[in-house]
Amino acid sequence: MSQELPIERIMQTGLLTCEPETPLWMAAERMAARQCSSIIVVKAGQPLGIWTEHDALAVNFADPDAVRQPVSEVMSRPVASLHLTTSISEAALRFNAERRRHFLVIDDAGTPVGILSQTDVALNQGLEPYLRLREVQAAMRQRALVLDGTQLLAQAARSMRLSECDAVVVKCENGELGILTERDLVRFVARHPGNTPIDGLASRPLLTVYQDDTLIAARDLLMNHRVRHLAVLDDSDEVVGLLGFRDMLASAEYLYMQDLREALEQRDQALAKSRENLQLAERVIDSSLEGIIITDPGNRIEFVNRAFTHMTGYTAEEAIGRTPEILSSGRHDAAFYGQMWDALKRSGYWRGEIWNRRKSGELYLEMLTITAITDDSGAVTHYAALFSDITHMRENEERIRKLAYYDALTGLPNRRLLEDRLELAIRHAHRNQTRLAVIFVDLDHFKEVNDALGHAFGDELLVMMSERLQLRLREDDTLARLGGDEFLVLLPDLEEVDEVTRIARRLVEAVGEPCVIEGQEFRIGCSLGISLYPDDATTAEALVHNADVAMYRAKEEGRNGYRLYRNEMNLQDDRQRALEKALQDAFITGEGLQLHYQPIFEREGGWLYGAEALLRWHHPLLGSVPPVDIMTLVERAGLLPQLDEYMLEQVCAQLVAWNGVGAAPLPISINLSARQFWQTDLPVRVATKLKQHNLQPGLLGFEIAERTLLEKPQQAAVVLKRLRRLAGDVAINDFGTGYAALGYLHELPITMLKIDRRFVQRLDSGQKGSAAIVAAVAGLAREMELRLAAVGVETETQREILGRHGVELIQGYLSGRAVPADLFASRYLMSRSGLPESTS
Repeated sequence: MSQELPIERIMQTGLLTCEPETPLWMAAERMAARQCSSIIVVKAGQPLGIWTEHDALAVNFADPDAVRQPVSEVMSRPVASLHLTTSISEAALRFNAERRRHFLVIDDAGTPVGILSQTDVALNQGLEPYLRLREVQAAMRQRALVLDGTQLLAQAARSMRLSECDAVVVKCENGELGILTERDLVRFVARHPGNTPIDGLASRPLLTVYQDDTLIAARDLLMNHRVRHLAVLDDSDEVVGLLGFRDMLASAEYLYMQDLREALEQRDQALAKSRENLQLAERVIDSSLEGIIITDPGNRIEFVNRAFTHMTGYTAEEAIGRTPEILSSGRHDAAFYGQMWDALKRSGYWRGEIWNRRKSGELYLEMLTITAITDDSGAVTHYAALFSDITHMRENEERIRKLAYYDALTGLPNRRLLEDRLELAIRHAHRNQTRLAVIFVDLDHFKEVNDALGHAFGDELLVMMSERLQLRLREDDTLARLGGDEFLVLLPDLEEVDEVTRIARRLVEAVGEPCVIEGQEFRIGCSLGISLYPDDATTAEALVHNADVAMYRAKEEGRNGYRLYRNEMNLQDDRQRALEKALQDAFITGEGLQLHYQPIFEREGGWLYGAEALLRWHHPLLGSVPPVDIMTLVERAGLLPQLDEYMLEQVCAQLVAWNGVGAAPLPISINLSARQFWQTDLPVRVATKLKQHNLQPGLLGFEIAERTLLEKPQQAAVVLKRLRRLAGDVAINDFGTGYAALGYLHELPITMLKIDRRFVQRLDSGQKGSAAIVAAVAGLAREMELRLAAVGVETETQREILGRHGVELIQGYLSGRAVPADLFASRYLMSRSGLPESTS
């Protein structure tokens, strides 16, 4: 029978997966494109959770930002799994008992190999005999949720979620009926049509069947039209219910359990009538992949099948005549078995997980179902037990739970486990009046290695470093990975402070040893920060924070070394936080912030081409803060959204102001950091700003670092295309620094290359290498029909050499420094002056 086939015969292969940080709309877009009902969220190859069509009901379609949140924030976890050898009938029972719609299918090693849905079981469980004999009204949902077409999408989704409906009937304006399903909501998450009336979103026409139609006809209609739901009509053509694959499966599951009990009762009668029938029944049961035990009313075993022998190690001769106690593991007390027998006597049925012991003495976990078989008078004549070994499945689930406390890549304790151990160590040190230390370890230049050689290379390097660090620690010390290239070391029971510094030196030496990966030899270093209990802090949080502060001091003082925490470090950290707070306030009030504009000129003819907007900040006490320090503060304080909003608003407002005084329109470009560029709503916000200020397209341009675009070139191309439709030039602003992958460059919809200032400033020093790079970039720009600009032009010699290579645009102190808006307007805009002959 198809019910006894393993689920690997019907599961869906080719798992649809995504990373935890994937935006929800992108995950839904992948599901819609593949017409999948679920997507597995994985990290480092391990499943973390699942997001399904049913989960789409929880999306607030009234909030445009709801679809932009990472899928990890809305996924269900952990992912329930089935072994690929599980029978279809067992899978159907699990769907019904656990009220799930999807299971991850795994192999013996716990590796995901497929996904199984309720629809897969409904289409492959061999239900045709049931469906031919029963009418639609036996399986349909008695009440269909009917919504008016004027309802908004968010309200409809909420109604579906509260009513636990996977589909609703929609009354449209012209009286026609439509349907809205969970799969439709996934499409809406992907293309987010907005919180619009569902009349325009419902699928039409609505396919229908009558109550007295057969279920097999309804199933064929669902399959032929590739839909999941049918409306059920009464004799007056009124909608009285809905019918889908899930309803058929639930109905068939109940009928299947009834049929199983009837089959076992018929088998019992056959045993009394004929030995021949007994042998036939035994052969049928013996072919089952599940273990089967049949006992008499006194619980003496009368029959076991081959699967029983395979799983337990006991032959039929060894088991028959004895009780199932031969399998007892000793893990369950008398109360457990008492509750089992109470359920059997009360309802004639018991199902659950139980630990048993094989003949070899090995323990195993089984899913056990016991059914009481009765005669016509209701007296129990036999007990039938069906069981399957689920040990490996539970072990895999345990591995997943372990990931909550251990790092998946290195196997080291993660932050959560470290915090538990640190709290315990602090209590121990307090009780025994001893010291402990926390060492914050950060690998130097790891990001450059990771970017240059790839994430797989970087992962292997992290594993190598964790092994080296672990070998240099004492037996009771704890090494944990916090994430990225950051590690934390807990040193309990210290005799003296010098012991900490000796260990720190060993760690620095270990990291600094030569590394050989994939035939490449290189070295990296590390920066360490140390804080002591109780000298520097008395709480876990403060110890970790102080060690972090000390580590940053080590980086500032040359890297590849260690520093002990001191109070003056706190003072520096307080100053840093005060600056962050002042900058945050400045973004709100505008106090001290100002945009300066640096002109960009056409080298040939000297006409003003455009300008680059640069942020300046004058602190009331500290004076002017260098631009590089501003960006550091912005990133550390998480102020990128405020910076982005400030720059867009100020540039747009300045363009409007210049236009108001009669200045000719001038394109202005804005530098975007990597985090700003990858914000999913960036094109939308740019379009909104242009519309708010009534600015024509082409006046707002963007400059992006080469490395940012080449991290994810395909995704970058999508963002750039959207920006190009809204703005002016899109430029790579540090071209030639050595990171370019030219094979991807032609796929990016950019309009300009800006040669990095380092190559420009070496042109008049006689270094041939820089001139060769400029020549190569110029040739590349001509072939790709891109504008070419040089940044940092300071001398006439540089301008002359750039001219020989065909560089079109120049920017730098030679042509003009960055100045405030009013000075820029009077100096360059009102007269639209050409390139100055000299710079004051």
